[in-house]
Amino acid sequence: MTQIHTGGCQCGAVRFRVSGELKDSSICHCRMCQKAFGAFYAPLVSTRDAELQWTRGSVKHFRSSNHVLRGFCENCGTPLTYEAADGIAIATGAFDDPAAVPPIIQFGVEHKLPFVDHLHELPVRQTMDDVEAAPFLVDIVSYQHPDHDTETWPEGDKP
Repeated sequence: MTQIHTGGCQCGAVRFRVSGELKDSSICHCRMCQKAFGAFYAPLVSTRDAELQWTRGSVKHFRSSNHVLRGFCENCGTPLTYEAADGIAIATGAFDDPAAVPPIIQFGVEHKLPFVDHLHELPVRQTMDDVEAAPFLVDIVSYQHPDHDTETWPEGDKP
């Protein structure tokens, strides 16, 4: 049975479907990936041995080097792809079920920020633990696209 993975950007303007096994999930610590994701590292999974289909919208591209295109949603800015001669990798967090594609290797470790290996040692809090300091959390309404395909988006009165 063929594995099916779906996902998309935060606003729902771009959606994708990957058919087949995703086996090269990674984290990249290189400076380009840090900047492209605005994060400490970039979680990516190769679609090399699978079939990638864009099911809604299309990605806008930025050429980050002479060999790499970075795809993102032009509406909400969600990072979506790393595209090079060896194929397309999708941002793991853009999948509807990112836990289904855990990383198996790290790249660009020469640029790994020194505190990354200690993140698990930081104190932890659940979102609602901050409700006194951030009372807006009580009635927050997410306009983010849900973690599943929809026929249309936005639906109803959502922006």
